[in-house]
Amino acid sequence: MNEVRTERVGSALLITIDRPEARNAVDAAVAEQLSAALDELESTPELRVGVLTGAGGSFSAGMDLKAALRGESPAVGERGLGGLTEAALSKPLIAAVEGFALGGGFEMALACDLIVAAEDAKFGLPEVKRGLIAGAGGVVRLPRRIPHHLALEMLLTGEPIDGRRAAELGLANRVVPNGEAAAVALQLAERIAVNAPLALAAVKTVVRSGDPWAAQRAANARLMTTADVREGMTAFAERRAPQWTGE
Repeated sequence: MNEVRTERVGSALLITIDRPEARNAVDAAVAEQLSAALDELESTPELRVGVLTGAGGSFSAGMDLKAALRGESPAVGERGLGGLTEAALSKPLIAAVEGFALGGGFEMALACDLIVAAEDAKFGLPEVKRGLIAGAGGVVRLPRRIPHHLALEMLLTGEPIDGRRAAELGLANRVVPNGEAAAVALQLAERIAVNAPLALAAVKTVVRSGDPWAAQRAANARLMTTADVREGMTAFAERRAPQWTGE
């Protein structure tokens, strides 16, 4: 049971899909273990941010077609592919992408909140070449992230783009030299982790809400009653770093 490894790095949980011989394709075992890793991130107060990456120079080639033909599912209940694409995570998750992020691999990256891409990363949704659609969120999320016609080009041709093009389109927050995606993602995680955990969760809630204005009002009302807000204001007045309690 070592297809997915976890490592705590400061306040971040580094989650690594470790099936390099299959380009980290998602079979039932990967899905269950990735779901468990995300549970670890969510349930551990000391962990503030997750970083998802792949071993052996690839992020993930998506659904393991051979496993699917054997009847295995790459999804976990209502959480979607890899236990991620339809999961409602409260903590920020960063995709650190090296090499291939194809099909479900790209969809898992799209399900993350930020993407750090290596120059040689390959993002693509080739499902139409197999008689399918990108049904784990690709056809939903991609047109909301990049211009409509460019999203449709990727979805209808199935052709990939590289890390630099992903950054040009606004898909990637950072494009970095090959081999440095995880390190840069962990640096970005550190910058996020210094902020108030309840506020980070509230940002995510508002962003994914179907009624963002109502969600924004409700989130602000809740946050104004928390100890962390008082601590943040006090720390600012006293010119010191805040000490968050998540309360």
